[in-house]
Amino acid sequence: MSVSATARITAVADGRGGTALPVLESDGPLAVRRTRSPEPAYARVTVVGAMSAPLGGDRLAIEVRAEDGARVTVDSAAATVALPGAGPDAVPASYDVWLRVGERAELRWLPEQLVSARDSELDMTTRAELAGSARLVLREEQVLGRHGERTGRLTTRLTVRRSGRPLLDQHLAYGPGTPGGWDGAAVLGGHRAVGQLLVVDPAFDDRPPAPRLLGPTAVLTPLAGPAVLVTAVAADARLLRAVLDDALEDLQKGSKVPNGG
Repeated sequence: MSVSATARITAVADGRGGTALPVLESDGPLAVRRTRSPEPAYARVTVVGAMSAPLGGDRLAIEVRAEDGARVTVDSAAATVALPGAGPDAVPASYDVWLRVGERAELRWLPEQLVSARDSELDMTTRAELAGSARLVLREEQVLGRHGERTGRLTTRLTVRRSGRPLLDQHLAYGPGTPGGWDGAAVLGGHRAVGQLLVVDPAFDDRPPAPRLLGPTAVLTPLAGPAVLVTAVAADARLLRAVLDDALEDLQKGSKVPNGG
């Protein structure tokens, strides 16, 4: 039997230099928990998977709101594994993430990897709406198949708007049934892990980073907005994380980009 569930998180400035969490709503397999933050000004929320999900047919969603002046990090306790549904008539699962960041607010969206298991089908969308003075650090990582297995079918779409105007709209598709060439030399080149790091910060208005290669399988691209997108592929999840962490550390040097934790 498929599951429909939506978890909700709202962060607000508490008026004392910190951030309160008036809304922490768990639902179905999505349990959200306040966890300790190493920085007093930031709240931290960890998403804990309460059961195996998403399975075929599941409809899961997370909504995060960082209201004006709030600072919050949202991470997860473990990787999310997309699994096949039961029976020949199973339909694809969906996983929707909605992020809204208000004026002078900061949101770090830093979940663990999404693993596309063999025979699974998942459509994932991430949508972010940012105020003009908002800051965002967003990391997404996909691992195509567990160890020694082929990937399932995975489509992802990342859409970001700032001050009501489009900033980024990126659509990716991998696995059986997707357009040919997704695993070829011009796309993955035999790598099994792919990810992106998006940093949106008003500080880039005055100091936009220059486009550059970050090793043989990653590239940093400045976007109009102001924002920076780092796209990378790697042989496995550990190497991919190292590339993205190094990129974020590099961006933080000499800037006001919020620490990614």
